[in-house]
Amino acid sequence: MEQKEIEKKILDFWEKDQTFQKSLQKESPKGEYVFYDGPPFATGTPHYGHIVASLMKDMVPRYFTMRGFRVERKWGWDCHGLPIENIVEKEHGFKHKKDIEKYGIDKFNEDARSKVLKYASEWEYIIKRLGRWVDFENGYKTMDKDFMESVWWAFKTLYEKGLLYEDYRSMHICPRCETTLAQSEVAQGYKNVKDISVVVKFKVKSLKDLEKIGILESSCRAVYFLAWTTTPWTLPGNVALAVGKKIKYSAVKHDGDVFVLSSDKVSEIFSEKEFEINAQFKGADLEKIEYESVFPYYDKESLENRKNAFKVYCADFVNIEEGTGIVHIAPAFGEDDYSLSKEKKLPFVQHVGMDGIFKNEASDFAGVEAKPKDDPSATDVKIIQYLSKNGSLFSKQKIEHSYPHCWRCDSPLLNYASSSWFVSVEKIKQELLKNAEKISWTPSHIKQGRFGDWLLGARDWSVSRQRFWGSVIPVWECESDKSHKKIIESASELEKLSGEKINDLHKHFVDKITFPCSVCSSVMRRVPDVLDCWFESGSMPYAQQHYPFENSEKFKTNFPAQFIAEGVDQTRAWFYYLHVLSVAICQSNAFKNVIVNGIVLAEDGRKMSKRLKNYPDPMEVMEKHGADAIRYYLASSTVMRAEDLNFSEKGVEDVVKKILIILKNVLAFYKMHELDKEEPVDVSLKNVLDEYILARIQKTGEEITQGYENYNLNQATRPIMLLISDLSTWYVRQSRERYKSSDKQDQNRARATLRLCLESISKIIAPVMPFVAEYIWQEIGNSSSVHLEEWPKFAFCEDPDFVIEKMDYTKKICEFGNAKRKELGIKIRQPLKKITIKSTDKLEKDYEDIVKSELNVKEVDYVESSEPMSLDFDTKITDDLLAEGISRDFGRSVNSIRKKMGLTFKDIVLLEFKTDSKVVKKAILKYKEDLKKTVYASDIHEGDGDEEIEVGEEKIFIKIEKD
Repeated sequence: MEQKEIEKKILDFWEKDQTFQKSLQKESPKGEYVFYDGPPFATGTPHYGHIVASLMKDMVPRYFTMRGFRVERKWGWDCHGLPIENIVEKEHGFKHKKDIEKYGIDKFNEDARSKVLKYASEWEYIIKRLGRWVDFENGYKTMDKDFMESVWWAFKTLYEKGLLYEDYRSMHICPRCETTLAQSEVAQGYKNVKDISVVVKFKVKSLKDLEKIGILESSCRAVYFLAWTTTPWTLPGNVALAVGKKIKYSAVKHDGDVFVLSSDKVSEIFSEKEFEINAQFKGADLEKIEYESVFPYYDKESLENRKNAFKVYCADFVNIEEGTGIVHIAPAFGEDDYSLSKEKKLPFVQHVGMDGIFKNEASDFAGVEAKPKDDPSATDVKIIQYLSKNGSLFSKQKIEHSYPHCWRCDSPLLNYASSSWFVSVEKIKQELLKNAEKISWTPSHIKQGRFGDWLLGARDWSVSRQRFWGSVIPVWECESDKSHKKIIESASELEKLSGEKINDLHKHFVDKITFPCSVCSSVMRRVPDVLDCWFESGSMPYAQQHYPFENSEKFKTNFPAQFIAEGVDQTRAWFYYLHVLSVAICQSNAFKNVIVNGIVLAEDGRKMSKRLKNYPDPMEVMEKHGADAIRYYLASSTVMRAEDLNFSEKGVEDVVKKILIILKNVLAFYKMHELDKEEPVDVSLKNVLDEYILARIQKTGEEITQGYENYNLNQATRPIMLLISDLSTWYVRQSRERYKSSDKQDQNRARATLRLCLESISKIIAPVMPFVAEYIWQEIGNSSSVHLEEWPKFAFCEDPDFVIEKMDYTKKICEFGNAKRKELGIKIRQPLKKITIKSTDKLEKDYEDIVKSELNVKEVDYVESSEPMSLDFDTKITDDLLAEGISRDFGRSVNSIRKKMGLTFKDIVLLEFKTDSKVVKKAILKYKEDLKKTVYASDIHEGDGDEEIEVGEEKIFIKIEKD
């Protein structure tokens, strides 16, 4: 039976048997094992990244279920945020946020709702086909009222703890989506881009202001500050220049004018110009010197705080690593700029709207996009042309640098000052770091590396989004006085305040809900923003259970989770936000153990691309090779250690060949010689082969157990392939003759041991290869599911290492001997009289018998030697040895024909042979009785033959008929 047929048969069994449900209902002496599942968007079909994550989330719960825990596996769907909104926008051809508002927020949100589970059925099919057990029926959706209500509770709890505040500051925004982004979202979208940097001339207003630093009015026509920027589009918003207080600056005379810049940058900026140093001074000497505005749009007289505009200020953030040592300050478009503007009470000029378009007052550029997605430098070029025309351009240069883009729509981001609600992450940073020490990470370097470094640099978290489809910010404020605010915790609270029934908590419903202000009796209306979707993702432990409104005891008993798993990108996303909200709300970690997977790339190392068609479709690979093959390939790969994996279908094929086919062959061999259950087995009888394979299973089982306990899925899977190889190519092969032995007790002992091996292997491979594990378990006579069994205790022998060591030495001798025979050109089927082993060690008789059988020799001699082990064969072949070799060759050829005929050992045959070789005839007749056992024949005699076979150099004919 093909693997895909086996797997579909097992899927049918699980469904009819309700095996997953039984695993949740069976006795769980160790209690609950809590696992959180990060929900996906159902806006597309699952890819290899989803399969990797699902695999981790299936293997670990399966293992701990077998360890005696109850593992609830609740599915969830991500429903909110820009991914869904962008789908609707694309469908309607919307280019800007105003298109949505014109269309109608209520219609837009309902369109979004309809898109959320577009591919849900495909997801359910693929996840089930992969063999993952998960509770779809009782899953949660982040757009459900209960889930959203718990998110409101989390928001209110933070506010009551003093960890939530509203502020105006510079953040990154996406002009296309017209919303702010969180620190982690910005970090996801950096790309190397080509831009234009400029050095701009800012003319000093009065030369008299420069006499104190040694620049005399008579020495030049004009003096300019040279400021460098990589964002020319921000220049119309300039209101100040910044210098470093202790940085050395020079006044450089060139072509009749004087230019002020950092002394360390003079040779670089004037590299192709003639110049002389006119004076040198420190940045502190430039404080408060006035200059003329480069752009005329914002007249100084019309600005608030105008007396502080267009002056030089000292700032700690100025450095001389890049540019000129002088920074142009546009408070609306930079974090440092905004901070300096607050400190120095500078005017606030915002010549670009949140949609990224220049406002009308910037008349030369009105209606122009600051960073057009299709040509991000286009507006910078226009700004530079303006500077050049008006004599303010000193130089320009093309540069390549890292620039942030929207992680969803790929638009260049803008640094933009805006109002937002913030979670006070920096206030609890020490608690975050302290609690993070308790988390166990796989791989371990993530703890202090990618996750730890991110925590150290964590800033307050902007949770406001100026969008539509999401959990809304539950803040109502007074129309008359914005300081009058009300944070709502639940739908019932809003119902009491408003007197209206609340059935849905989305924006287009709750924005219509008002109630009287308790302070001034004016009208309270909700602030228009929705929450960052990561806020609701971080609230998932509470919201999936509708805590604290329901399941209070269950949540408290089962929090935090023992285990979570996601990709490496989530270290700065879901893992981080879970941690922040959990420490802030519960003073505890949200999870104890986490596995981080890497990224699955195409075989050539590039990102998998549907457009390029550079990777095989996951479902096609699954149908071709089986889910178990993909599961083992991925679980045993570097992707489980947060490293990238270049996906290779050949790797999946290798699993089929080296594990699945071999296992099924061993199973077929067992069933061919199935033990008669009525016949007793004397377990006191020992056989070194049985002892060895059970010791191997014990050691491998212990290693796999340790792997699962340590959340190391490579350790939990990689030993399986070698164990199965040893089972088949060593144990079963070496034991074959025992199944034909006249010693019935040894026959039964071999069969019983092989059954025990198959049972044990079924259990230890069950988490990673659930289908073949189930198949073997049932094929050897079990009616229940292997996944409802207890994890094996592995107590087959007292000292498995010693047993394995003795057999490994025996195998080493056999490997050397086979290599030596190959070197001598003597086939293994030709018996030899003797092998001499030169070594310090001598084999026990049972192990010596294995060497005799494996190397086909009659005797084993030893010569004590301190040198590395070596072997010598007695290569003299007597007539008797030759005859025995011929009989073995004959038996092998006959059995090959039997196999083609589909015969089993139960099919006893009559065998006739015809040969002109007296030597062959003599050999066959001499070893007739042994050959009858070998080829399962009732008789072997001369006669006719219709099938040609080769025996040594001779061709003979045989005829096989069932007796």
